[in-house]
Amino acid sequence: MGEEVKVFGTWASPFSRRVELALRLKGVPSLLLKYNPVYKKVPVLLHNGKPIAESLVILEYIEETWKNNPIWPEDPYGKAMARFWAKFIDDKWSPESEREKAMEEACECLKALESALNGNKFYGGHTIGLVDIAANFIGFWLSIVQEATGRELLSAHKFPLLFNWSHDFVNCGIVQECLPPKDKVLAIFKARVAAPSN
Repeated sequence: MGEEVKVFGTWASPFSRRVELALRLKGVPSLLLKYNPVYKKVPVLLHNGKPIAESLVILEYIEETWKNNPIWPEDPYGKAMARFWAKFIDDKWSPESEREKAMEEACECLKALESALNGNKFYGGHTIGLVDIAANFIGFWLSIVQEATGRELLSAHKFPLLFNWSHDFVNCGIVQECLPPKDKVLAIFKARVAAPSN
């Protein structure tokens, strides 16, 4: 192929990990680099010298560029729903704002996301798709936030379908390859929780 594919991101960013996971699902080799662009927004995908920013935009670019192993539904309605839920996740689950979120609002978001599973193993049905990739924060990072803060949002009792999805998603081999070491991420979140707020 001879294509140059680089991802500029940070190792602990769920947004950088989205892009890495999508590329791995497509079988596209890439080099994940630690880099902060001028606007300090990561990730950035560099494909043959052309930069693309914003994780959801990058996921759409990846889907259009590499056709194998689709992460988007094929039908227009399915694509619209995937876009809706991916945007919902971004709007409601930004890791930087998690400390400020009220527990009630977070639970309402989890309830909506659980209903969107429609009884499927993944949001993409039987395979990982766009919404699963977008929801990686909930699948991996939320359990770490819970452990660091001592607050429980997602549990088998409260949200059994979403909890099972989280377990299945995180334990998927290709997903595990893209996750940072849990102990290192936990240390970061514990330090954030312990830091005095200004």
